[in-house]
Amino acid sequence: MMSLQAALVEHGAPTLAGLKPASLFRFQPQEGGDFAGEFLACRRALEGRGLVLTLLKGCRRTGAYLVYLYRKEALAGLLDQPDHRAFLREMGYEPWTESRGCLRQLAARLCLEGEFPHEIGVFLGYPLSDVKGFIRHKGKNFTLCGCWKCYGDPREAQRQFRRFKECTNVYRRRFAAGATLRQLTVAA
Repeated sequence: MMSLQAALVEHGAPTLAGLKPASLFRFQPQEGGDFAGEFLACRRALEGRGLVLTLLKGCRRTGAYLVYLYRKEALAGLLDQPDHRAFLREMGYEPWTESRGCLRQLAARLCLEGEFPHEIGVFLGYPLSDVKGFIRHKGKNFTLCGCWKCYGDPREAQRQFRRFKECTNVYRRRFAAGATLRQLTVAA
């Protein structure tokens, strides 16, 4: 079973490197392990680097969590863009003064709604046209599928997918060679 640090490297390398504003992944803690302690240690390692580690949802049945890693300033800038704000309002989000308020609304939607809130792509830095395309086409008729489903320019998406994959490969190697989470985190 993978440690939380290893999972952060595996699923969040582009965010740690500053290539992406946020990452989201499912994490299943080891039974009998100290998940709270491990989570707090990872959070502390990211302190002062401009990144925030939070849990958006926990499952009582399986004990798994949706872990969200984000760059505070990058997410705030993204959510402050007029087109993103307008889209999120259309999706039922209330106006907010900071990204944390919007994240609380997202977490509530993850927990309370029967259907997955596909606007989550905005919070992950996916192109807005791709988020809207996914919702409009119900996940079908995409031009390219990789880290997300692309409905726009497949060449640009492919370039991004390659960058993220190369970054993850480099981070895996560095982590396996002994680099710490803090050493792998590019400060904002």
